[in-house]
Amino acid sequence: MLKIKLAPRGKTHQITYRIVIAEDRSKLNGPVIDDLGFYTPQTKTIEVDKQKMADWIKKGAQVTFGVDRLLNPDKYPKKVSQKVKKEKTEEIKEEVKTEEIPVEEVQG
Repeated sequence: MLKIKLAPRGKTHQITYRIVIAEDRSKLNGPVIDDLGFYTPQTKTIEVDKQKMADWIKKGAQVTFGVDRLLNPDKYPKKVSQKVKKEKTEEIKEEVKTEEIPVEEVQG
C-alpha cells in the first residue's frame, strides 16, 4: 500500500522533511516513488504540489497522520499542557466542594 508520508532530511537541529509517496512498510529514509513537497519546522514553511497529491490520492495512496495534521491543522485541536490541566482541575474542585455534615446530625 502506498502512503503519503514525511521523510526526514538534514542535520540534527536543522531538520527538514520531504513529503513523499512511499511504500507503507518502507523505512523513513528508504526508496521513494515520488516527491510532493517539503516542510521546514523552524520557519513553519509547507510547500506541496496539490495536483500531484490529488492524483496519488485518486490512485489509492493514503495520507499519514503526520502529513494530515500539517495540511489540516483545524481538524486536530491543540493539546493542553499538564500545567493548564492541573489548574483547571483545581478550579473545578474548589467549585464542587461539598459542605461537611456534622456527625451528630447524621446519627440523630
